[in-house]
Amino acid sequence: MDFHYIVSDPEILGGKPIIQGSRISVQLILEWIASGASIQDIVEEFPHLPYEGVKEAILYATR
Repeated sequence: MDFHYIVSDPEILGGKPIIQGSRISVQLILEWIASGASIQDIVEEFPHLPYEGVKEAILYATR
């Protein structure tokens, strides 16, 4: 599966997968979800993140 919002660059956060155009890692998204946050909560906290990007981060983690 191709991911449109998830990228990895060794120069950003040591190569951790992040949402493109941000420094928000997939790991951080998962930590928020694990603490009870919804996708909407995350997008409200980080308004520059696309809703679909946050959903894709969750899907990426399941792969």
